[in-house]
Amino acid sequence: MPKGFLIVNVFFDDLGTPVENASVKITGANFEKVLTTDESGKTAMIELEAPESDLSQTFQEEIRPYSTYDLEITKAGLKTGLILNLEIFAGETAFQNVFLHEKVTEIIDFPDHILWEPDEPKIPEEPVKEDVPFMAFVLPMVLIPEFIIVHDGAPSNVNAPNHIVSFTDYIKNVACSEIYSTWPRESLKANVHAIVSFTLNRIFTEWYRGQGFNFTITSTTQLDQKYIHNRTIYKSISDVVDEYFRYYIRLNGMVQPFLAQYNDGRRTNNPNWLSQWGSRDMAAQGFTAIQILRHFYTNNLDLHVADEVVGLPSSFPGYNLSVGNCGEYVQKIQIELNRIRGNFPAIPVISPADGMYNESTRRAVETFQRVFDLPQTGVINFATWYRISRIFTAVAGLAAGL
Repeated sequence: MPKGFLIVNVFFDDLGTPVENASVKITGANFEKVLTTDESGKTAMIELEAPESDLSQTFQEEIRPYSTYDLEITKAGLKTGLILNLEIFAGETAFQNVFLHEKVTEIIDFPDHILWEPDEPKIPEEPVKEDVPFMAFVLPMVLIPEFIIVHDGAPSNVNAPNHIVSFTDYIKNVACSEIYSTWPRESLKANVHAIVSFTLNRIFTEWYRGQGFNFTITSTTQLDQKYIHNRTIYKSISDVVDEYFRYYIRLNGMVQPFLAQYNDGRRTNNPNWLSQWGSRDMAAQGFTAIQILRHFYTNNLDLHVADEVVGLPSSFPGYNLSVGNCGEYVQKIQIELNRIRGNFPAIPVISPADGMYNESTRRAVETFQRVFDLPQTGVINFATWYRISRIFTAVAGLAAGL
């Protein structure tokens, strides 16, 4: 039977504190195995049986295209964590973060994937927000915030929790919830561009704040996009998001990001909306992401890059950093990695942190990339820079006031 892969990362309360020697019991149909986390809170990669990958490449309703497993995570002094119905796809690597607490037992029971068991369809909206009474709230330019606030329910549900989520984690979560990670890369890119554009439209127009709400977006598919808090993330989608999370589509002559509405294209197929299954089919035929988007929306749109990411300790210098580089940007990363090392001791110390990108810096970067499930290149590209800043923010407690 084909295999999928799983890595579990265990933390205490937030991403800044890994839990070493936690016990992770994985159970499934005729399967049980116990793993132990290392000093970075990480398990070894484990192989798990999954259905044939062809089942996720064509719309069908007979055989579920993924297998499901349950996790039980224990550590002395902390409450048990339970993850139920985690999805494993053939040939795909799944990453599951688990957060243990001193007083609260966290139980997450994942619903079936939306392509297999659909939610309520989205209520159509105009793709460009014009003549809206509260448009005085719109931002002057397209910016990507470090964090957004996701309301986990309908806007009127005052009892639904708000989750503070990094922008990239939100996009990865939605993409993993909306499409199958096994699809061709260009279809993943097309859907990620649409998800980013939809999200940035909500941010740019301050859609919910302008209506008096204290959040950025909701998790209900009738109004926004599918979001499942702390859901499993898949490597193929994670890699695409890390590379393209600043890219969005907009109509020529417009400033605001395009409100890129989409549906599955089989059970629901609205005109001029992206068809998720249709994007898969077109990518399999060799079409690029932008060709797919123009086919379903309009030829009158282009791909753009957001001006900046706000809220980070400092902005990406605009070029990759690697062995041989020197200067303040290198020193900044060295200082942040040395601080992160206090919580993640597998990362080797960089001494001296003198702004010279030498072999010790490369080894520290490569280890950081391994710990946080990035390609282990030893080079600081935008994705690694952003992740270092994100983890530094967590370990230094800089997000405490959000």
